[in-house]
Amino acid sequence: MRKHILFIILTLCSVCVTLAQQSPVKYVNPLLGTATLWDAKDAGFTPTHRVWGAEVFPGSSLPNAMVQLTPVTQFHSGSGYQYEDTVIYGFVHTSKGHWNLCNIPLLPATGVIAADDYKSSYDHKNESAHPGYYQVYLKRYGINAELTSTLRCAFHKYTFKHGESKKLIADLAMANERVRSWSISQDGSNVFTGFQQCGEKMYFYAVTNHKIKKIDSLRKDAKIVPVVNFFNENKPLEIRIGFSFVSLKNAKENLEKEMPGKSFDQVRADAAETWNKLLSKITVTGGTERQKGLFYSCLYRSFLWPALRSDINGDFTDQGGNVVNKGFNYYTEPSLWDDYRNKLILLGLLSPKVTADVIQSLIDKGAKSGFMPTFFHGDHASVFITGSYLRGIRGFDVKTAYTMMLKNATVEGTRKYVDEYNTKGYIAELDVPRPVTETVTKAAVTKTLEYAYDDYAVALLAKELKDTGSFRTLMKRTGNYKNVFDASTGFMRGRLANGEWVKNFDPYYPYYEYMYREANAWQSSFFVPHDVKGLIGLYKNNNAFEKKLDSLFFLPWKGYEVYNISGFIGQYCQGNQPDHSYPFLYYFVGKQEKSQVLLDSIMNHFYDMGKQKLAYAGMDDAGEMSSWYVFNAMGFYPFSPADPQYIVSVPLFDKVELKMDNNKTFTILKKNTGKKIGSLNYADHKIEDYFITDNELKQGGQLVITTR
Repeated sequence: MRKHILFIILTLCSVCVTLAQQSPVKYVNPLLGTATLWDAKDAGFTPTHRVWGAEVFPGSSLPNAMVQLTPVTQFHSGSGYQYEDTVIYGFVHTSKGHWNLCNIPLLPATGVIAADDYKSSYDHKNESAHPGYYQVYLKRYGINAELTSTLRCAFHKYTFKHGESKKLIADLAMANERVRSWSISQDGSNVFTGFQQCGEKMYFYAVTNHKIKKIDSLRKDAKIVPVVNFFNENKPLEIRIGFSFVSLKNAKENLEKEMPGKSFDQVRADAAETWNKLLSKITVTGGTERQKGLFYSCLYRSFLWPALRSDINGDFTDQGGNVVNKGFNYYTEPSLWDDYRNKLILLGLLSPKVTADVIQSLIDKGAKSGFMPTFFHGDHASVFITGSYLRGIRGFDVKTAYTMMLKNATVEGTRKYVDEYNTKGYIAELDVPRPVTETVTKAAVTKTLEYAYDDYAVALLAKELKDTGSFRTLMKRTGNYKNVFDASTGFMRGRLANGEWVKNFDPYYPYYEYMYREANAWQSSFFVPHDVKGLIGLYKNNNAFEKKLDSLFFLPWKGYEVYNISGFIGQYCQGNQPDHSYPFLYYFVGKQEKSQVLLDSIMNHFYDMGKQKLAYAGMDDAGEMSSWYVFNAMGFYPFSPADPQYIVSVPLFDKVELKMDNNKTFTILKKNTGKKIGSLNYADHKIEDYFITDNELKQGGQLVITTR
């Protein structure tokens, strides 16, 4: 009997362990994407400088939070953390991965330090990262640092060696942006407060479990580095910090309401549970442990930006510098040139309320000028907003959004050279005799192609809102991509103001902003997601288009070393966004299986690269690269993100379940192991093409993908 009971207990324990291993949060590795590409085989050229390997941060954050609490190993470098670095300068409280932010760096210390020498060495053997938690041992000081966070607050826990003096370095003159001003002061025996102003002004209110002895400064030349000194107490130093972009008062309120009497372990457990709740909205069955690890790590990485900017009471500082409260959560701008392609669609699927608030935040930002804001290049807020609205997301002022989008499309402002685009039907490139890789002019071809697609997005919303006149006008302009197609070469090519083609044309040569944006002609010539049939019609026949597409993936990269461009299959670049939809183009000439070979190859090779298996093929760009993997691993992708439908592919997993906010579950089942889709069935009805609508997805039901 005892043996029988023991067997039952052991079996139950085994089941518990298995369930723990299957928890999505257990699969996430926040260090994935922090390493750099150095190998020529990985980069596609022989590097003479560091090649971007995702540029992400490994520290603690919650989904779309205000706080990203993370180590800085190098200021003015991507997220601030590079895996190959050997020292830590501090723990900062904001990060994105675009050479900005990294606000309010703090570093515990002991012993003798100097204004220009306080960094600590560390190694990866004593470093760990999990969703909502980061730990590292600072070798110089013998301090074990642990970090966790809530939406608007940070929790630092530092374990010093017994008897060592306890200090906290606050180098508020440092960030990834230019620091305009800063302040720090003691407020009572256990509180210090202040702010740091870069592009935004970030306030902090910190409560410590050690009494503060004094705040003094390290000085060298013009450099001043504040140091908080503590009375020695025989316990770890714990610092709870509330933040606000509005006021010190709000920072304090955020702290009091988000961390009321909670221990470090409680906050850490809450953070893990928050992530597990989000990640558990997608359950995958089958596949390898590596594939599950990549999937959930990429899913995690997709939900760290945009970042919250409103306080727990709803206050935020608007574009005009006014403190307002308008009843929605205020967020930073998305990285619209990059993540409109997929990440913002994924955000809408799993976090529709956040998505609505992000859009309302964009509307609020644009209210002063009347133009809808953009990011970096193009006018892709139009795609994001239309695609979200047509997918059923409400909770934002769609009429005001549409008015701004229409103004973008018709009045010079957000869209550069839009008058020229509207009158000529294309944007003319400048006549540059000897352009080089880093040439900056108009990126005229890329803008023409992108504006044509943006016009399509605005037209779809015009149709939905019954603005027939604007719909017709905009739809005519969606064909403007044809005006930069050179039939003699089969490429989209720059044209001068007089209509002539740009001379000395080399389709292999990449540019930063001449004719193309961060790309060459190969990587730019197939971007017509709204009219692939029309694109194919520019070639003699389907076979001619297929051969051109074959050349994109077969003709080798010629070894150019360019920032932003790395990780190749032929001329195709997975390390940058412009051509991320191109693998699907074989669908449109009846060769779906060729697309699948490419999709599988990309997922297999470009997401855990390098010596440590911790690098992407290129910059993650606030989750776009990660979301590409998530969608394709599940077996559907927003080929044209403005349209409320998805192109279906063969998933990595045997079964995928998506739990929607409407309490319905969409299930994808894969039958067989082939690359070619033999049949698609949804809710017992055969799908004749390769598309499933967003409405069908959200109705729940089962999509069966049978391959051969």
